[in-house]
Parts: sequence; structure tokens; C-alpha cells
Amino acid sequence: MLINLSELFSVEGKAKTYQCELEMDRFHSPQGDYEIAEKSPVVLQITNEGNRVLHLEGKGAVTLSIPCSRCLEPVAVPISVEIDEKIDMKQSEEERARELNEQFYVSGYNLDVDRLVGNELTLNLPMKVLCREDCKGICNRCGTNLNYGTCDCDTRSLDPRMSVIQDIFKQLKEV
Repeated sequence: MLINLSELFSVEGKAKTYQCELEMDRFHSPQGDYEIAEKSPVVLQITNEGNRVLHLEGKGAVTLSIPCSRCLEPVAVPISVEIDEKIDMKQSEEERARELNEQFYVSGYNLDVDRLVGNELTLNLPMKVLCREDCKGICNRCGTNLNYGTCDCDTRSLDPRMSVIQDIFKQLKEV
């Protein structure tokens, strides 16, 4: 959803509240793309603080479907989005980039709420997602989910120094 910010410049101290429905169905992050399982509208209050500076305050909630770090089963991860930003509309996009205050969700006088929320989601993504604390993961040989059953793979850990002898035995079996 795009919000035109030019209507707030007329009066210093003017505030307006927006209830924005998120249009995105997938969240694109540096770690991968995640499906959005649930989303609530973002309530965003924008206040003109004078001298073409806007203050954004808002709240929302998004539930992402993220694969478990061990077994790759989808896990519903609720993320609360809290926005508290200041936008200096006097700065050009080049000046913002130079000051490392890149606000790619502002283009001209338009605020892209989906990009703003996406930025907050990126900052609040969990480092590791588990479907449960005692998740056993998957077999590294056949890919069986060990939470639901076992496999017949050889799970012995061999001494890597003995790999040369193991290769000799494999060659003898082939003959």
C-alpha cells in the first residue's frame, strides 16, 4: 500500500492515522523467501514534526512459515512489528544513501508500507527456528525425518585417518 505523504506537509504538528492492509503474500529476505501465513493490518500514525520531518509510529503482526533448522518442516513464527522511524523529506535519496540512512520504502512523496514492514521483518527474523526443542532433524545420508521414524543407514562415525584403508576394502569388494 502506498501512502502519499504530501498531504501532511501543510500544517506543522498535523498527525494522521492509517490502517494499512499488507499486500504481500511472500516475504523476501536475505535468508530466503517465506510464505506469510497470517497478517494483521498495520496501524500507522504519521506526524509532521515541522521542517519537513515526519515521525512514523506503528504496530502490526505477521506470522511467517519458516522451515525448521533441523528437519525442514514448516513452522509458524509470529513476529510483532513495531515501527518508530523519522523521515527527513528535505534529503534526497542520494543524501540518505551517503549517510547510510537508506530508506528504500520512501520514493518521492510516497511511503510503501509493504517495504517498511519488510524492513522491520528482516530486523526481527529469528536466528534459528525449531519445530520443537527436541527435534532430531533429518538423516544426513537418506533424508528421512528422524522425528517420525528411523532409517537403516550406517550411522557409525569412522576415524577419518582410516579412510584410505576403507577405500582399499571398497576396491576389493568391486573385484
